[in-house]
Amino acid sequence: MVDEKADEGVVDGASSVRLLAVSTADQITMLAASDQWTAPNAASLDGLISAVLARPSLGNVTLDMSGIERIDTYGAWEISRLQRELSARGGKLKISALPEQYAGLFRAVEQAAELADKVPSQPRKEFTGLAAIGQGMANYGRGFVLLLNMIGAVCAAAFRAILKPSTFRFTSTVHQLDRVGWQAIPIIFLITFLIGSIIAQQGFFHFRKFGADDYVVDMVGILVLREIGVLIVAIMVAGRSGSSYTAELGSMKMREEIDALRTMGFDPVDVLILPRIVALVIALPLLTFIGSMSALYGGELVAWLYGGMSPEIYVARLKEAISMTHFKVGMIKAPFMAFVIGIVACTEGLKVGGSAESLGLRTTASVVTSIFLVIVLDGLFAVFFASIGM
Repeated sequence: MVDEKADEGVVDGASSVRLLAVSTADQITMLAASDQWTAPNAASLDGLISAVLARPSLGNVTLDMSGIERIDTYGAWEISRLQRELSARGGKLKISALPEQYAGLFRAVEQAAELADKVPSQPRKEFTGLAAIGQGMANYGRGFVLLLNMIGAVCAAAFRAILKPSTFRFTSTVHQLDRVGWQAIPIIFLITFLIGSIIAQQGFFHFRKFGADDYVVDMVGILVLREIGVLIVAIMVAGRSGSSYTAELGSMKMREEIDALRTMGFDPVDVLILPRIVALVIALPLLTFIGSMSALYGGELVAWLYGGMSPEIYVARLKEAISMTHFKVGMIKAPFMAFVIGIVACTEGLKVGGSAESLGLRTTASVVTSIFLVIVLDGLFAVFFASIGM
């Protein structure tokens, strides 16, 4: 056995502190740590570990930590450094008698060091765009799967409520109906009134050149009842009520209220989501009817004040231009658009993470996605109704 004098570290340039003793036995280097392996001894520790690593015949190393009084992140990093460099040389570090209170610190430092050693490969510039497209498609695919899951969960909850009506949250549904329906009437009435007025004004301005003032009434009636009325109302509801649903559910998820419901044995879909969607499906057709009537009234007012057409003539022409089919087309679309808005809003709300930034991003995504799907759905309905002659 060969014993070697231990290296000594100096703290504050004054007192000598014995931090590491080195000895060799049977081609195994024995290290005995003592005192405090902390940041104030950083210079001494770095020199001692470097001196050990500089030994020419360094193989397997045993580090005895029984003499340690205190160790901090820097001391744990020095041990991790010794372990990594020995491993790179084909050696092995065996740590013995590490105090239990420092085991978690050492594992955390070791994991951080492993992550720092892993340098992510840089993608080739010519493939960056393709990677972004692929990642975007994957994200959209995951979002579509979540929407399907939400649709299935809501349908299952509705089926359970039909089988056992006492489980349906009627009071919550009425409350949500008041919020998304009754309280939305003023803004819906105002916006659709203005839209109808603008369409009529532009129609008179351009049709007058061809002496076709009467056809303005046809345009306003058909356009409002079939397309504009339900579309404008759906977009307004998506921005007003859809964003509200997402923010509410997201806030509940951040405060772990949804987890608390599950812990108490309640299904969040039954308690929170189904009443909101049912209220939306009921409210949107009613708001569509009110909005369409408001837009027609706005068109009548413009026809009277700007186009010189009396209200009697406007109403008579409107009766000739429109039919119950046009009204049905708009009203049939409304519940489906409401269902899509509710599903998207609730899905985005449940995807909120633990930060305010996540809540804002999901609320924005809810509104944008809802409006996009509403417009797509309107286009699909237009093709469908055209194919069946409506």
